[in-house]
Amino acid sequence: MIALTIPAAVQSERFSGADDEPWLDDMTWVVPQYTKRRVNWAGEILVRGDATAYPEVNAYLADYFDALDIVNNWRSSHSFPLNTFTVGLKRRAKSIDTQCIIAQRIKRMSSIEYKLDRFKTMTLSQMQDLGGCRAVMSSVQAVARLGREYRQSEIKHPLHQCDDYIFHPKPSGYRGFHLIYKYNSDRKTTYNTLKIEMQIRTHLQHAWATAVETVGTLQRQALKSSQGDEEMLRFFALASTAFAFREETESVPGTPDSYHEMASELRDLSQRLDLANRLGAYGQAMRFLSNPLHGKGESHYFLIELNPSQKSVEVTTFKLSESVQANAKYLEVEKKMKNTPGSEAVLVSVDSLDTIRRAYPNYFLDTHVFMNLVAEATKGVRGPLRRRKKLRQLRLF
Repeated sequence: MIALTIPAAVQSERFSGADDEPWLDDMTWVVPQYTKRRVNWAGEILVRGDATAYPEVNAYLADYFDALDIVNNWRSSHSFPLNTFTVGLKRRAKSIDTQCIIAQRIKRMSSIEYKLDRFKTMTLSQMQDLGGCRAVMSSVQAVARLGREYRQSEIKHPLHQCDDYIFHPKPSGYRGFHLIYKYNSDRKTTYNTLKIEMQIRTHLQHAWATAVETVGTLQRQALKSSQGDEEMLRFFALASTAFAFREETESVPGTPDSYHEMASELRDLSQRLDLANRLGAYGQAMRFLSNPLHGKGESHYFLIELNPSQKSVEVTTFKLSESVQANAKYLEVEKKMKNTPGSEAVLVSVDSLDTIRRAYPNYFLDTHVFMNLVAEATKGVRGPLRRRKKLRQLRLF
């Protein structure tokens, strides 16, 4: 088994040295414009606003739209520190796995609303994943090595939290390695204390997580938060254990320790749910509408608009210097989509337009990699351990 957990003594350590990129300073970035008290008020209005408490609807709508602008400013202000952490993550990850997938995203408004509603005592200023970056590596060994790189690095940003969901998988089946840092800089003090989440996962873990997102979108259920159809939740927990067997890591709590029992139950559920046919039809029908505004190599931000009812995915590009415009457009699109069931938008950054589908297959309703892995896992009953050496490096996207 491979344990990635950083000791408690390291978690509270303030690293010396720098991981900032001076060239980012010269660009225009969104800055926080409101106090945390005002930010938290906006979060409350967003999820718990009650129009009946207002003397007239117009007064409520005025507060609600003010709240949207405040929340958007707060999440958008994470763009600068997020870019800083992503640059460092890419440099370290590429030194270990040259073909790794690096991506970053600013949290969706719908996800912010859902999280605040789910965790009643959480305030918006406390939310730790408004800005998140990710490295998808070819093996658990590569994930472990990258985790050690950060543990031994000279990053001056304090490590706020470390969660090893590979050694301790979530009951839902989620597996991955998370680091949450507080941004700290002598040059850009405006962003100090803003939190950025870093996820490190394998291709297998990435296939699982994005498939959960896809099915959750189609069924309009929060499957990744363990809410929704019980059989579907069980299916994903078993699938995650099948992948854990393949990676020789810890099984998901509550799933069989025997590969034979796990594979048999997973096969039965897969056939009963008929996911292969149901999901395949969606993925094949999706139309990819690219809207590139710049030449190759100039794009940095990609605004993805998913509309399942129209079976379309539209991508609009922005330069790195257009962070402010990209975040403003993000909110505009979210407002437009709010009353369209199943529609989603997300502002991401990847190496190129070609990388988007590999980094975010869920926004293309694409689960073919995941379903192929499930089919392979249910063919036999003895488990994949005899092929371990061939599977140390695994590229699926």
